[in-house]
Amino acid sequence: MPKLLPNVRQQLMEAARQQVAEQGYANTTIRSVAGACGVGVGTVYNYFPSKDMLIATFMLEDWQACLAHIAALPVGDPETFLQHIHEALRDFARRHTALFQDTEAVKVFAGVFTQRHKQLRAQLADVIQPHLPAADDTAFLAEFAAESLLSWTMEGEDYARLAPILKKIIV
Repeated sequence: MPKLLPNVRQQLMEAARQQVAEQGYANTTIRSVAGACGVGVGTVYNYFPSKDMLIATFMLEDWQACLAHIAALPVGDPETFLQHIHEALRDFARRHTALFQDTEAVKVFAGVFTQRHKQLRAQLADVIQPHLPAADDTAFLAEFAAESLLSWTMEGEDYARLAPILKKIIV
């Protein structure tokens, strides 16, 4: 009779997340993740078709949690709201620093980066737009603010440097 394990999928993602952070992308394998969870390699493949899909899945869940956090931020002035978005993005980036700085991972995921980047920017813009003052170009301004926050935050730029520029955009 097969062994029933609670939350196997979540355990696999947590083990992969930890291994990527501690050992890097190349040293994280389906076998090492399976071993960390005390399951067979085949069990991992029952949930994830590849190591890349396993990593993409935990990153997607983290991104969705980040977006949910941003969407739940209190409505206030747009400048404070954008600062809170920056903080949430910074936390997401910190959580995945090892992966973002891993040259092997960057090579593997570079092909999908452009497509995903546009998607992330659009998702952020959708959250930002209702908080901007009404204008003819509010949709563009939301996209511009989202792109600025996403790109520069992932580059490690401090909000104090972005604030004066964003303030000119949203006023």
